[in-house]
Amino acid sequence: MTFSTIEKVTADQQVAQLGASDLLAAGRRVIRREAEALLILADHLGPSFAQAADLIMAAQGRVIVSGMGKSGHVARKIAATLASTGTPAHFVHPGEASHGDLGMLTKGDVALALSNSGETVELADIIAHTRRFGIPLIAVASRADSTLVRQADVAILLPDAPEACETGIVPTTSTTMMLALGDALAIALMEHRAFTPEHFRLFHPGGKLGAKLLKVRDLMHSDLPLIDAASPMTEALLVISQKGFGVVGVTEAGALVGIITDGDLRRHMDGLLLLDAGAVMTKAPRTVAPDALAEVALAAMNDRKITCLFAVDPAKPLQPVGIVHIHDCLRAGVI
Repeated sequence: MTFSTIEKVTADQQVAQLGASDLLAAGRRVIRREAEALLILADHLGPSFAQAADLIMAAQGRVIVSGMGKSGHVARKIAATLASTGTPAHFVHPGEASHGDLGMLTKGDVALALSNSGETVELADIIAHTRRFGIPLIAVASRADSTLVRQADVAILLPDAPEACETGIVPTTSTTMMLALGDALAIALMEHRAFTPEHFRLFHPGGKLGAKLLKVRDLMHSDLPLIDAASPMTEALLVISQKGFGVVGVTEAGALVGIITDGDLRRHMDGLLLLDAGAVMTKAPRTVAPDALAEVALAAMNDRKITCLFAVDPAKPLQPVGIVHIHDCLRAGVI
């Protein structure tokens, strides 16, 4: 390697280091600027926020959310968040609305329109439609004198905060505030409706969240491996083989009083077939309620190093109503 080549490599490394430093500084500046804007937004919220929530609560239909460009992307997310937290909502593209999709916005609905300038041309037909048919319109914009705000029944104004870019023309801080405002509305409505994790699970049956909120009753089997305590062990072995859970529950007068596992079988190998189930069983087995979260059942099985739990009816102590296997939990994605 020549001296000139070494000089070029060193120079390139210095440029790369300067570039990385500048990029990091820019990234931090953007995040801080948007974080500061969110703090301003929180302090800026006033009665119009509560009025918007009241309009939505009083609606018999859905919240129709609309916006164009970057505001449209945010509007889609707001509609999805509202719908998943107990407030029926749907996104309507303003361009498509002008070509037939206005039919998705009907009496009983509430329109939520997002536009930083408040002068988005594509929203004109949606605004006119809400005025013509008396559909409540909530505006989110930054200009109090804009067309959207002047036409709206309730207007939530975004505070004056600079965009994150140095030129001030790229929608960044403004869309971040819109997104946070949508989350604030959704959560305020969710809490007002006393929306529970059980309700949330109904709208999120799939993926990790759905698995986390599964209950024992969602996974348990009702075809139970049960025998009476006075039954001979020959019958117990037959039930274990037929049901395929590797265990059998032992009952007295319908109440679960014990369980027989492979460990119990090994401990009583000497003269096993001469014994009855009551003599072999482990008394007072660990149980779970049908409405317990599946992850609680899985944790109990892992803790006790067992593979099955009987579910018992809380209203009828020791009355078995189901059985859940550790493999059922794992297959459903409960971890």
